[in-house]
Amino acid sequence: MRTTLTRYGATAAVLSLALCAPAAPARAATGPGTAAAARAAGTTAGAPGGAAAETPAERARRLGAETVARRAAARRLDFGACPASEGLADPVRCALLRVPLDYARPDGPQISLAVSRITATGDRAARQGSLVHNPGGPGASGMYFPLVADLPEWSRVAAAYDLVGYAPRGVGRSAPLSCRAPGARPEGPTQVPERPSAAYKKQRRAAAEEYARGCARRAGAALEHYTTLDNVRDLYVLRAALGDERLNFLGASYGTYLGAVYATLYPRRVRRLVFDSAVDPDPRRIWYRDNLDQSPAFERRWADFRAWVARHHDVYRLGRTAEAVRASYEKVRAGVAREPAGGVVGTGELQAAYLKAAYYDEVWPRRAAALSAYLRGDPGPLTEQAGPDPAAAAENENARAVYTAVLCNDADWPADWATWDRDNTELARTAPFETWANAFLNLPCASWPAAARRQRPVAVGAGAAALPRTLVVAAERDGATPYPGALELQRRLGPEAALVTERGAGTHGVVGGRNDCVDRHVERYLLTGDTAGWRVTCAPHPEPAPVSLDDRAAGTRRVPLPPVV
Repeated sequence: MRTTLTRYGATAAVLSLALCAPAAPARAATGPGTAAAARAAGTTAGAPGGAAAETPAERARRLGAETVARRAAARRLDFGACPASEGLADPVRCALLRVPLDYARPDGPQISLAVSRITATGDRAARQGSLVHNPGGPGASGMYFPLVADLPEWSRVAAAYDLVGYAPRGVGRSAPLSCRAPGARPEGPTQVPERPSAAYKKQRRAAAEEYARGCARRAGAALEHYTTLDNVRDLYVLRAALGDERLNFLGASYGTYLGAVYATLYPRRVRRLVFDSAVDPDPRRIWYRDNLDQSPAFERRWADFRAWVARHHDVYRLGRTAEAVRASYEKVRAGVAREPAGGVVGTGELQAAYLKAAYYDEVWPRRAAALSAYLRGDPGPLTEQAGPDPAAAAENENARAVYTAVLCNDADWPADWATWDRDNTELARTAPFETWANAFLNLPCASWPAAARRQRPVAVGAGAAALPRTLVVAAERDGATPYPGALELQRRLGPEAALVTERGAGTHGVVGGRNDCVDRHVERYLLTGDTAGWRVTCAPHPEPAPVSLDDRAAGTRRVPLPPVV
């Protein structure tokens, strides 16, 4: 699934994060045998993060997940033909996994999660179980994942594993969530000032407050049940329903945080875990600080794009230096501010489209060609690449709603505008490209409904001694999940965690066909459980070839696995 723009994997042309209030104070766990029962089930007893105490509600949800998992293991999933809406033909098969909305009430209201699978293509005796993929977000669907079985780069993994995708709760057919009318046409064009005035900030604050109210109105009491902890419990039940004693998991972007929390709460239910483009899991950074950290990282990637365009001045004629390319971009920005390209692309749409260049260098040739064509009098390519897609409006709103609800319910966000204004004003002095766009996307967090259940971020890595070997993969110049997050995740996962770094590269989502060296390490780990060392590096994947203005490409490389979304 390709989407307009991404944050921690979710569609972010329309994405917002949201606010969470403090969790209730912890109380001591009661009842005999709690720790022993948790060990037997493969869980970490206690509060999130393995603390010595848990609230009664936390205990009820933990035990509820165990009950649901036992039932799922006995019942298993019933796979059949996929609905036409999924666009997945044989041999991919689909099923629905029933889980409770609230794990504290395992027999209470239920929701269904869509699951897709293609069975292992190799010898049955060599089968290693299921490999479950989460592409990030939260708010993204991994239903497409089994399709990689047909790609040469995945042949050995596909021979050993059933490849399993799923749509997490709230996404797609999995009890879809929305915070406003999902069929509403995209608004546009939007004009976003380069330096927001006090009046503009006030306008965006009001819009963010209205979006948060819309989440509360449309979701009602269910809103509190969209959290990372609920997603982890769903993953735990999915593992059981697939018939696997331990989880094999490939998570990208937000999916790395999901996998890390799972590993913390269920360390003995882990077999192989790959973390691709890691979120910094430090509880002090979830999620407000993590979002602030993106601004300087995206600024570096924006500079990488401009430097690449400058090296191909003979093709694009946008300037021989990165600063000259910036000046060309600003000319385009001024042009669409006066008259939106194609009547639909204003400065807001322009910024969203070119932020994607900070995620994926595969889009660099087309983005550069669009700027060049616009300055030559042809707005068509820019309109095509940056204009809104009415057909994707419902999908984008669904992704935005799930993204907002999960991140807002996960942790505290500042409730006072003064904090947001101070922190982002300071960041924008040195990282102007993305700072205010990110702040306004996140701003519903400042007015998240007080009635929603707020979580304490999990202390990822508590109980890491019980984990088998895991693998973290990261690009050194990633903007969405800056590289220090990979170092922090590796540290927290303990001495059995290995790290593969793609040196000097910044495309978000490293696994799956961009870099042969990275893919060899991932394949080796998935097939044998072995890694090449504690920390190893790979040379960067080749830069994209420039595309001439008549759209003739010079040997661009296909990327088998769609970008993390």
